[in-house]
Amino acid sequence: MKTIYVVRHAKSSWDFPALPDHDRPLLEKGKKRTKKVIDYLLKQSIQLDFVISSSAVRASETADYIARALGYDSGSIKYDPSLYHADSEMIFEQFLDLNDEYKSLMLVGHNPALTNFVNNWLKPPIDWLPTSAVVCLEFSTDHWDELRHAPAKLNFIVFPKLIKGQ
Repeated sequence: MKTIYVVRHAKSSWDFPALPDHDRPLLEKGKKRTKKVIDYLLKQSIQLDFVISSSAVRASETADYIARALGYDSGSIKYDPSLYHADSEMIFEQFLDLNDEYKSLMLVGHNPALTNFVNNWLKPPIDWLPTSAVVCLEFSTDHWDELRHAPAKLNFIVFPKLIKGQ
């Protein structure tokens, strides 16, 4: 079995219009909302074997924030620039060379690619993955490169507005 936690980056700042999109940081509000998701993940006893993130600042900050909270060494996160403008097909390429010893993976990136990616298995599909959302999919395979055709089970979808206290 392989488990993927697909994470859309937290809410980012538009306070600096001259800043390139790739370099936009997280808002404090985004961090607070992500903390609610982290608390949910901690209650689920999530264990991460590997983390891959877009190199965009808002995605890398989200990956670092969640990974550290879950006890993953944030220095081991793989930052991949191709995920910044990825499509669903490019996301599949992330799994081709993964070590099969990894049982779980967190992938942090952007819409619309992440929504399109998870919709390969969601019935009915979702319209849009909100910021700080996590989709947990479990695949019936022992090999990452077989993910595309492996049967999958949705374990959960969580985002801040679904969590009480929002």
